[in-house]
Amino acid sequence: MGPRTFADRREAGRLLGARVAAVLNTAAPPASTPTAPRPSAPVVLGLARGGVPVAREVADAIADSRACDLDVLVVRKIGAPGHEEFAMGALTAHHLVVNDDIPRRLGVSRTGFEEAADRERRILHDRERRYRADRPGAELSGRTVVLVDDGLATGSSMAVAVDSVRAVGAAHVVVAVPTAPSDSVRRLRDRGVDEVIVLVTPEPFRAVGLSYEDFTQVDDDEVISALDRPRG
Repeated sequence: MGPRTFADRREAGRLLGARVAAVLNTAAPPASTPTAPRPSAPVVLGLARGGVPVAREVADAIADSRACDLDVLVVRKIGAPGHEEFAMGALTAHHLVVNDDIPRRLGVSRTGFEEAADRERRILHDRERRYRADRPGAELSGRTVVLVDDGLATGSSMAVAVDSVRAVGAAHVVVAVPTAPSDSVRRLRDRGVDEVIVLVTPEPFRAVGLSYEDFTQVDDDEVISALDRPRG
């Protein structure tokens, strides 16, 4: 792979935001009141944690021409008891996905699975409350939802996010990431995602972080700051 493409997540978000805004602006007319989002205005969901600083820039770019909301989506993998590296499933606040094969292979009972899921659900709700400062989550039903992360590897967390927003009635789902392997992009398109926007698809693809000069881990404070930061 050649030189790293993005200085950091904010630069990647600005470049991605320009592309996303162009796609949305060709798909539908802008909102008539740009300072007051209406139910049909798009909502940008940043996958916590690394996707939120990128999503902040994407939302700002969209807001140059139309009303837009920004919110956070936490995806938690459900590890098998004693074998946490094996994901038995994953969940968001709206949706639960079960990999039926993993619990069966590891001999995990329904009770064991439910206990593991409950632990992750408590962590998920705690993080979302902390990130939003008890603000309600954005309404997704009937809206265009733009799912943003700092990149895809296998795309498994993004697939759960797609299923999650569809489960609560999102009308149009856009996945937008700065970098991803071409096979992960293809799987999302095959899954029926309405738009998949990716800036670079390195070949061979080894890791998301290799597309960045600075890929420092995002902490909770940075997530909160990105969500609370005034536009601009």
